[in-house]
Amino acid sequence: MLNNSAIEVEVSEKLKRDLRILSKRYRRIRSDVQPIVEQLQAVEMLGSQVPRVGYPIFKVRIKNSDIQKGKSGGYRLIYYLKTVEKIILITIYSKSDQADITADEIRSIIAEQENLST
Repeated sequence: MLNNSAIEVEVSEKLKRDLRILSKRYRRIRSDVQPIVEQLQAVEMLGSQVPRVGYPIFKVRIKNSDIQKGKSGGYRLIYYLKTVEKIILITIYSKSDQADITADEIRSIIAEQENLST
């Protein structure tokens, strides 16, 4: 745990688009993701670090309540630990739709988000 204060969690435009698309197939995606966001706000670092990206990027497995495959067949939420006080949720995808995300894709999403923030 880093400290006792809350962390600011920002949502990227890419994640907003991904959630909108996935919510058409998976009605409970927002309720599946919400506990993870709350844990991140409470300064709990979740998931495993994604190597070779050049940024502190983490991938979290999330159970999909709409299918019966557990975490392994659920969602992957990618987030960026920008500062000690700020996390940016980068993207989310269903493991049944996409096997993995490349380091280049992650860097591209971060660059797009940084351009929107300036």
